[in-house]
Amino acid sequence: MNIPLPTLVQLAQFVAGIAVLIILHEVGHFVVSKLLKVEVEEFGIGFPPRLMKLFEIGGTKFTLNWLPLGGFVRPKGENDPTIPGGLAAARPWVRLAVLIAGPATNLLAGVVLGALLFYSLGEPVLGQVLVQEVVSGSPAEKAGLAPGDLILAVDGEKIESVEQLQQAINDRLGVETQITYKRGAAVHEISLVPRNPPPPDQGAIGITMGYPVVPTTWSRAIPNGFVASYEYIRSVLLLPLRIFQGEVSPEEGRLVGYKGMFDLYQRLPPLWFFMVISLSLGLFNLFPIPALDGGRIFLTLPEILLGRRVPPQFENMIHLVGFTLLLLLLIYINVQDFINPVRIP
Repeated sequence: MNIPLPTLVQLAQFVAGIAVLIILHEVGHFVVSKLLKVEVEEFGIGFPPRLMKLFEIGGTKFTLNWLPLGGFVRPKGENDPTIPGGLAAARPWVRLAVLIAGPATNLLAGVVLGALLFYSLGEPVLGQVLVQEVVSGSPAEKAGLAPGDLILAVDGEKIESVEQLQQAINDRLGVETQITYKRGAAVHEISLVPRNPPPPDQGAIGITMGYPVVPTTWSRAIPNGFVASYEYIRSVLLLPLRIFQGEVSPEEGRLVGYKGMFDLYQRLPPLWFFMVISLSLGLFNLFPIPALDGGRIFLTLPEILLGRRVPPQFENMIHLVGFTLLLLLLIYINVQDFINPVRIP
């Protein structure tokens, strides 16, 4: 199988970006552990098996590992409260701070990436949807759409957001659809049929969509980074309700694995993509799921609020079960990426 060089470059950038975000997560745990006098035995770049030991500082071994998909921190006595100086032996508020630090770092990184995005690309003009790219040979190209066109309506329904346009296209797969658009000062109407099923990596009509942008300043980019991060987190938290109410289809709200993420990476501005991934890492790790930071945080709360610690053996068993279930879910999601690829309008 011959993979084009540009795709290989994109793949390398994708893997490196994901790895950096995971390492940042671990840096958060590491820094707060050191500040609060919790000993850290190892800070690993990549996942085992170990390739080499890079150096050692303050009792922490910094290592390079074979699997370049992120990194890890190994605190002393992570699961054994009988080991002095270890994480499990620390006071509950210390453990809580160490656990929160990783997700908090990802959330902060998401805000920073959002600010960089707005400053570098400009501030979006909401309420209008811009055609950024058109795939050669796609229904959009054959119908006459071109980069720079503004989508105004689909079958007479006014379009004001990318999400609204995506939903409108997905609702009309295989059905002749009227699209009203603006080019310069002139308004035009075309007819096309969204492909069913959509070809991989092209979407149903074959366009990349976004918003028109105007130049901006840091004084606006930074607040916009916070607002965009808040809106994304809010949309994720409300997603189950919106799916239940029928506002969002299960296909749109599905989880995706590495292939699905790479498909999206190829269609989105890199800063936007990595902002979303960083915020997702931070938010997901705060959910009270066993084996994740949020599950450990949840099991720390009884000790903080009631003065009674969850027995370590019971907690370790819960995390083991949670880790096993998460691993199975991860395998299922990644298999689905190939069996039923994510649909990109």
